Amino acid sequence: MKDDVRYQPVPGTPGLVLGVARLSEFEFDRHYHVDYHIGLVTQGVQRQTFRGQSILLGPGAVALMPPGEIHDGTGVDDYGHSYTLKTFRMAPDLMRGFLAEVSGAAPDERFLGTLIEDAGLATRFVALHASWMAGAAAGPLAHESASLALMGALFARTGAVARQDIRGGLSAAHTRTVLDYCQAHLGDKIGLEDLARLCGLSRYQFLRRFALTVGLTPHAWLTRLRLERACAVLARAPASIAQVAADVGFYDQSHFNRAFRTAYGVPPSAYRRAA
Repeated sequence: MKDDVRYQPVPGTPGLVLGVARLSEFEFDRHYHVDYHIGLVTQGVQRQTFRGQSILLGPGAVALMPPGEIHDGTGVDDYGHSYTLKTFRMAPDLMRGFLAEVSGAAPDERFLGTLIEDAGLATRFVALHASWMAGAAAGPLAHESASLALMGALFARTGAVARQDIRGGLSAAHTRTVLDYCQAHLGDKIGLEDLARLCGLSRYQFLRRFALTVGLTPHAWLTRLRLERACAVLARAPASIAQVAADVGFYDQSHFNRAFRTAYGVPPSAYRRAA
């Protein structure tokens, strides 16, 4: 396998760079970073040495490296020496923002180099990485929500950060305000910050309270609202399917078609004929 390394900044999220490396010959010498790295091996195994320990990073595990942590990385002969590494490179300011939102307190960075064996958490990070690398077609609400939820889960697994205790849901007035806003801006990009601001909450507080109230994540709920509006338009208007997709807030027709088929079992064209 020929070595291949790619890096991609994430539009709309300053301080976040994604990496994908498929390696068989290249080895990472002892080094450090000035930002945070979250690393996941999706194929093969990488050996890392840090803080006097030698660990194996393979599928189902998450490596967290804070700034200044000296470490290395190489393939393992017993596993074919080739491996695929996916990384999130996060600026300290971005990490401090996550810490403050999740904890509800002043950010307190107390991380050491850590290996977390958690297949479910690793799968969620890999899925978010793939979605962003594909061009962020899911939109800001999906990625912001997934990022906050994942960072909260990561902090809980490290034991270094206590998540703020959020038990109550949204008030009826806030729920109605959010619904009215989404109805009025359905064709626009709607971010988690937009909705949280309506309720005077942080993004993390809103994310948790919304799920407790509605029973769905904001992204899942908004996607369904857009699809329901699309059904109504398809049944009565002659507009093209591409125009309907754009009018209800989908960023391309293929994304709209996939979401529609997943929700209703048929593509939009078949729904229009039936209607």
